[in-house]
Amino acid sequence: MDLSTRIPPPAYAAAAVTAQALLARSRRPTRWSGLLGGGVAAGSLGVAMSATRLFHRHGTTELPFHPEQASVLVTDGPFSRTRNPMYVGLTGMLVGHALARRSPVALLPVAAFVTVVDRLQIAAEEAALSAKFGAEYDAYRARVPRWLAPVGA
Repeated sequence: MDLSTRIPPPAYAAAAVTAQALLARSRRPTRWSGLLGGGVAAGSLGVAMSATRLFHRHGTTELPFHPEQASVLVTDGPFSRTRNPMYVGLTGMLVGHALARRSPVALLPVAAFVTVVDRLQIAAEEAALSAKFGAEYDAYRARVPRWLAPVGA
């Protein structure tokens, strides 16, 4: 599947946060909900940024539309818990926004974001990585979940 004509995942996240703001426009953060949501969002941003740094450290691409250009299969750091820490990070930032707004309805765009990225982006990336890295990627995929490993696993 050609990824070069796709919408970038951060654009889906931007659309989701816009939808959240519209759905929860009457819900303003309180001091505590802002701290909770901000903490979740900051931690999630940290996960995504650490994944990007690992790609750079390993000298491979982080471009979501060109997984075939990957030179190394990165499996350490957050990649030992999830095959997609950047998408987990974006998802966590959206969850943090919903928490800050104190709005259960603001979780609907989070579910839409996860569904779209899981079905459109990740499925195509995984096919390309499997073709590129073969048995090494298949073993990694069997060992590490697409989204998150249970705590303590």
